[in-house]
Formats: sequence, C-alpha cells, structure tokens
Amino acid sequence: MCSLLPIRKPLLCYVTDRHGFVGDEAEAREKLLLAKTGQAAKAGVDWIQLREKDLSGKQLAGLASEVLRVTAGVSAILINDRLDVACSVKAAGVHLGEHSLPVSEARRFVEERLAREDFLVGASVHSLEAARKAEQDGANYVIFGPMFATPSKAAFGAPQGLEGLRRVCAAMQIPVLAIGGITLENAGECLEAGASGIAAIRLFQETTDLPAVVERLRLGL
Repeated sequence: MCSLLPIRKPLLCYVTDRHGFVGDEAEAREKLLLAKTGQAAKAGVDWIQLREKDLSGKQLAGLASEVLRVTAGVSAILINDRLDVACSVKAAGVHLGEHSLPVSEARRFVEERLAREDFLVGASVHSLEAARKAEQDGANYVIFGPMFATPSKAAFGAPQGLEGLRRVCAAMQIPVLAIGGITLENAGECLEAGASGIAAIRLFQETTDLPAVVERLRLGL
C-alpha cells in the first residue's frame, strides 16, 4: 500500500471549492481558500483535494503551489482531474472523476514515466461496478457517493445510502471514503458501514472550528 496512506483512521479529506466562500472578488476567495487549507493541515486533515475545475492548467498549478506552501507538507495534496498539474507541482497524487482520464492510463503513466511509488491515484465512483473497476485498474482509493442529499452532488443521481456504501466497502481491498451530505451527525454511520474515511466540502470548509470537527471525526462521533 502506498506510504502516503496514513495509519490513523478515519481518513479525512477536505475537498475544496473556493466559490463556496462569500465574496465577489476572485483574489479574495483564493485568499480564503489558502487560509482554510492551512487551517485544515494544522487541524490534522489527512488529504486536501484541490477541486477547482474552472481554472486553467497554469492557474491551477499556481494555486496548487500556494496550497503546498501553506500546508507545509502536513497534509497530502491531491489535484482533481489534472494529472499533468499534479506531476508538475509534485503533489501527493491525482483524483480522477467519472469523466476524467481513466485510472488505468494514469496508473500506467505513473509507473512508466513518473518513477514515484508514493504517488496516489484515486477515483470518484457511484456504483459497486465502478468501484471494482477502479481498484482493478490500479486506484489506491475510491471516494463513493453521494451518500446523502447535497446540492454539490445532485448531478450524480440519487443518494447511495448506507446500504450502498456497505456493499462497496465489503467488496474492496483499498480504502473507500464516503462523500455527499456528510455531517458530524451522520459521519459515524458511514464509518460503521465500513468506510475508511470521510471526504467533504462543507463539513470542513464552512466550520469555524476545524480542530473540533477533526477531533469528533477521529472519535467516530
């Protein structure tokens, strides 16, 4: 297993969305994002998935470099979709969406050209079949959802629910993180269903007390 997968559980992944911050100016939202990623790293969040799909490759690389600076190597930084950017900034890995580069191609590139055994390749999946394929193609982990109703995941269909999560976790050898409408009140149910961790936007981004949120999640509450 990749050495960047931490021993502690549950795995906590903050998925960024700078458009979720209040403010009209792009520069202001970026500053808020950098501040929040720094706070997340200090609070003990394991992974930060930089999910800013509207940015160009150059813009994303610039933002990623700043995120890497403010997190100071504490949290693993994953770049959403853009394998080229992840490689150029020396991020911890790439997270691939349903319509991104196939996991098999990303894994082949990493093995043949990147020469980094610790580079993570993860995938978003919305079914047991997709989860199994991602694992077979070389994914280090999958993020499964949406678990519960949430605006950011409405485009991916009806909530999968705890039973769907339970089936996926039982079938997988790699970590499965739950995503979609995760709150402090229902996170424990996801972990009890077998999830190795939690991935979320609002749970981490909108809180005013990240250390307290992380502590409660670590306790499985």
